[in-house]
Amino acid sequence: MTKYIVRRLLGAIPVLFGLSIVLFAFIHLIPGDPATAILGQHATAQRIAEMREYLGLDDPLPVQYVDYLAGLLQGDFGRSFINNQPVLGEFLRRFPATVELTIAAMIFAVGVGIPLGRFAARYAQRWPDGAVTVLSLLGISIPVFVLGLTLQYIFAVQLKVLPASSRIDARLQLDLQTNFVLIDAWLHAGWTFDEKVDAFVDGVRHLVLPAIALGSIPLAIITRITRASVIEVANEDYVRTARAKGLTERRIDGRHIMRNAWLPVVTVIGLQVGGLLAGAVITETVFAWNGVGRWIVDAIGNRDYFVVQSTILIFALIFLMVNLIVDIAYAFLNPRIRYA
Repeated sequence: MTKYIVRRLLGAIPVLFGLSIVLFAFIHLIPGDPATAILGQHATAQRIAEMREYLGLDDPLPVQYVDYLAGLLQGDFGRSFINNQPVLGEFLRRFPATVELTIAAMIFAVGVGIPLGRFAARYAQRWPDGAVTVLSLLGISIPVFVLGLTLQYIFAVQLKVLPASSRIDARLQLDLQTNFVLIDAWLHAGWTFDEKVDAFVDGVRHLVLPAIALGSIPLAIITRITRASVIEVANEDYVRTARAKGLTERRIDGRHIMRNAWLPVVTVIGLQVGGLLAGAVITETVFAWNGVGRWIVDAIGNRDYFVVQSTILIFALIFLMVNLIVDIAYAFLNPRIRYA
């Protein structure tokens, strides 16, 4: 197992290196100029030329890439062209907000998707299965921004039961130390228990709508995969043998069906976690969620090269690590799997 993990980690190096080259090339092909974004459209050509020289954008692209790569090897992901802040520091400050939203979305997707998939498999080829199938297709088909705006209109504008945007009510004046709202609500929201509870509940209320919007597509995918996996395993010979032995349906379902049906479900959950971390851009923009996704959108508009390419590289590394964790989990879920 150790050799397998080391081999996978070493294999990630050329992947990240190739990705860095592609990112650097494509980002510099984006129309626009960081110097113009900083100085504004009315800046003189001389001022723009001076700013480009100051930013190092006059150097040939190969030279710029070598300088960027040398910084990466030293742990320097560059500085933002807009505010001159280190990219890595700003990323770590905003990343907890994205993680918090991703965890909430996955709790919603897994907590609803797996029971729905098992329910559909139990009534396969009957009307409950058809109803779940229609719901899952709707979940995959509806764009996230459409669902997000619809949820805001229904629950925030019409019913007024949930907030439409942001992470916490500004009137609470919560001191964000870890930048995890639900954690800071207990650590830094006043001195009394009631104040902490109020802050925590408000944080959860702000989290509900964006979590549902972001988790809708993973929910549909997990439901479909769970249904297909359970139906496939339920038709295996060893399941029929267990029924012939007189085992209870509960024992058959828990020990023989779900234990073997978990592998494809765990795979898709792992892939969705990595995808949600990198794909929360639209949700964070719609709900004014101050995370990494919204930061990337602003960086693209400002032609902030280092922010975009370094953030995507970090997300690629996270995605590779999530896949490695999923592969390792296989060996624990299925003792027949061994990594040489």
